[in-house]
Amino acid sequence: MKKGCYTAIATPYIDGNVDYDGLDKLAEFQIQNGITGIVAVGTTGESPVLSWDEHNRVIEAIAKKTRDRCICIAGTGSNNTAESLEATKHAAEVGADAILLVDPYYNGPSSLEIRREYVAPIAAAFPNLKIIPYIIPGRTGAQMLPQDLAILYKTYPNVSSVKEATTDVSNMRRTRECCGDDFIILSGDDGMTYEMMIDPEIKAAGTISVASNVAPKALSEMVRLLNEGNQSEAKTLMLKLQPLFSLVTVSTTEKTPYGDALCKARNPTAYKAMMSILGMPAGGCRPPLGRLTQNGLNVVLEGLRKVYTDAPEILQPIEEFFNVDLGQRLEDPKCWEELFYEEY
Repeated sequence: MKKGCYTAIATPYIDGNVDYDGLDKLAEFQIQNGITGIVAVGTTGESPVLSWDEHNRVIEAIAKKTRDRCICIAGTGSNNTAESLEATKHAAEVGADAILLVDPYYNGPSSLEIRREYVAPIAAAFPNLKIIPYIIPGRTGAQMLPQDLAILYKTYPNVSSVKEATTDVSNMRRTRECCGDDFIILSGDDGMTYEMMIDPEIKAAGTISVASNVAPKALSEMVRLLNEGNQSEAKTLMLKLQPLFSLVTVSTTEKTPYGDALCKARNPTAYKAMMSILGMPAGGCRPPLGRLTQNGLNVVLEGLRKVYTDAPEILQPIEEFFNVDLGQRLEDPKCWEELFYEEY
């Protein structure tokens, strides 16, 4: 894998069906704004709610679009090794450069089992594909540990990188210690990318980003500056992007007849709402994900307006590519009238 910024691209819909024309536009937008690669059908692409036919078609579309232009990473992870093997076979056949393997969710295998019964069989079956384990215990309830990652790296040269989304700095440092200097650590958490890249005990090489769905140029530039050792300019960019990083998950307190309730809108709910507000193809989320609350929408609008006012260059590429007036869209209620629940 290369150092750089990769976008975990959202899957757009029209009337609940995958919008392949919209997907093509989103991918072109990413490529024109300097992204290193695109992840098709990751969590941001709503992999749990796509049929396998849709899943494969999205990967095929992105592999075709990115060919000879940037790297294509196919999300082929599952909690069923047989399914992942079949999905990886398809990804290899259509030209993906790499695959993203999220730790098996719900059935909760041990780190040893994840290595031996999941990643290793896939790495052995597809030696010419780069394999990127995706460690995100907050979503999966399972976690492959740095020790097992290092054993994989030693045994299978194609397992030479990881998407690290544990939010645990000690785990990241242990991964570097176990796997050595040549191993590629990619941030899986936009808000931690800067810290992970400047930490000499982590030395992350880039990110697989959600925020780059709306700010690919700025994110790519921040990562480039950090890889060149220019922390000062990178920090300036990071601070401009911070309001977008904070919107990956939006938590609000809502009033109910039975008292206050925490409402946690997880990725990609807020970002797909954001994309709709900004005039990009999105189409909402598929159930069981749904909409923001009015309070959640207000948080998203506040963050977008702050970026647009304080650092308009961050969102300017959207205006140019999609031919929209963001100043107008950020103030027109018609642009978000169907993006939130009217009541709790």
